[in-house]
Amino acid sequence: MSDFAEERDAELRAFTERLLRFDTTGGAEAPAQQWVRDRLDELGFETYEWTADAEALAGHQSFPDDPDAIPVEDRPSVGGVLELGEPEAGPTLVLNGHVDVVPAARESWSSDPFEPVWRGSDGDERLVARGAADMKTGLATCVFVAKHLGETATDLDGRVVVESVVGEEEGGIGAAAAAHSNPYPFERDAAIIAEPTELRPIVASEGSVMKRLCLTGRSAHAASRWEGVDVLPKFEAIRRAFADLEAERGESVTHPLYEDFPVPWPVVVGTVDAGSWASSVPAELTAEMRLGVAPGETVREVEAQFEERLASVVADDEWLVEHPPTFERFSVQFEPSEISPDEPVVRAVQRAMDARGLGDAEPRGATYGADARHYIEAGVPAVMFGPGTVEQAHFPDEHIEWAEVLTAGDVLVAAAREFLR
Repeated sequence: MSDFAEERDAELRAFTERLLRFDTTGGAEAPAQQWVRDRLDELGFETYEWTADAEALAGHQSFPDDPDAIPVEDRPSVGGVLELGEPEAGPTLVLNGHVDVVPAARESWSSDPFEPVWRGSDGDERLVARGAADMKTGLATCVFVAKHLGETATDLDGRVVVESVVGEEEGGIGAAAAAHSNPYPFERDAAIIAEPTELRPIVASEGSVMKRLCLTGRSAHAASRWEGVDVLPKFEAIRRAFADLEAERGESVTHPLYEDFPVPWPVVVGTVDAGSWASSVPAELTAEMRLGVAPGETVREVEAQFEERLASVVADDEWLVEHPPTFERFSVQFEPSEISPDEPVVRAVQRAMDARGLGDAEPRGATYGADARHYIEAGVPAVMFGPGTVEQAHFPDEHIEWAEVLTAGDVLVAAAREFLR
């Protein structure tokens, strides 16, 4: 057992269990954040707190243009700083995690999603709760990695910052504010985002754009449906055209870190709402979808490709020419991000993995967006590395293998030591 596992296991378990009991869905992070700040104070961190400025976020490409559409009130983010040796003589490393989680459909769970449950036996334990994988356990691990460094790293200079941020699922509200409006009286040199990466370093994240398609047809009684204009076949034509474009982009838009994904830039129509009565021809349809954006592309470029493909479908349909659909952004957007695998913080993680016998330390790409992009945009290299798998994120009976959590802590301690040396 490593020093980290032996010395931090019990307190890491207790901290994680308590954090998981907070229901931090729907913008209700404040009680959890107050608790996190109090614990950081008790553990000897110098603490900071910030609330995002909706006006400032409205000017950022990830967020709606309307500040009133960005919920920031009573949603504090928290940072804790430990100084090592002569802090001004060394770099600053941020360890970041988000405290918000997605809602849990309780009827799909075998237990209360906000009452953590341990399953399995010693050495094969897993912790079940909403946020266990995504990503309260990763956040808790960051806290005790920093504490372990503060108590054992007598030969290092610099700072370790632990951040507990809000609103990651809504575009990264807390991280965007931290990255672009530095809440600290010092600069940051790199960040590790403890997302569930299966103990692999992630250096590239896919972006996405959320679009809402609205179609108008003509209603008619089912007994004389030929008098109406059914929106469903028209939607199917558009959906097939978008599926074709997805396949074309999978062939033409390449990236070395995404070659193993069967669909590197996915298009998902997540919701479809059509019609108003079972015996009437459906005359209205609204579909909401997510379009994947490759690293190296921009959201606007990809959006334009799908708008062009939609226009080609419309041009071949007389009804759509006369009754053009709308195709507009909604919600938040995720720009893709990428850093060089040669960044010192990436190399530090890789060498820490190698030293602990973890195979396959080659950097990877992810088909999801994350807060790392905000730090990269702000000039702070950010790599993602943490315990758990994204396959458990947003899932019923979400869980994480505890042995993997302790391994992640051990790797992060070693990586931080190397980066700060």
